[in-house]
Amino acid sequence: MIEFKLNGEFIPLIQLLKATGLVYTGGEAQIVVTEGEVKYNGEVDYRKRLKVKKGDVVEFRSKKIIVI
Repeated sequence: MIEFKLNGEFIPLIQLLKATGLVYTGGEAQIVVTEGEVKYNGEVDYRKRLKVKKGDVVEFRSKKIIVI
């Protein structure tokens, strides 16, 4: 489990995946989101510009990110 401390109101999903080191580039992040590999609060989400906020949980390749 990864705890990500959010500075500000939200972080775009693609930036979150890069900031936590789960993907190397924004392009890679866009691909995994559009292919349905990312879950947002328990549901597969295909939105690249999704605004992730405190309390949200993102899952990707058996890694769980909790935004605090």
